[in-house]
Amino acid sequence: MEAVLLGMVLMLSIFLGFELISKVPATLHTPLMSGANAISGVTLVGALTSASMGQELFASILGCLAVTMATINVVGGYLVTNRMLGMFKKKDTGAKAGARQ
Repeated sequence: MEAVLLGMVLMLSIFLGFELISKVPATLHTPLMSGANAISGVTLVGALTSASMGQELFASILGCLAVTMATINVVGGYLVTNRMLGMFKKKDTGAKAGARQ
């Protein structure tokens, strides 16, 4: 019974996620995703907790894999966000600014 309930929650979350993402305009999709990846540090905390339990070898291996994947997700989110914010900075004209003075 529990597996059926978990399966229904998974299917509902997939459907809801697809519907929400499909309504986001293309210009906002990348900023939202990079911010979500950077915020997913909560996943990293859960993965660290899972890896440190040390119940079974398989659970520890899955926990270490989760830590690795969550770290890649967080770092990637920060890198993409930083790159996008760099696109909005004003460019320094250097020589032209000095010539006007």
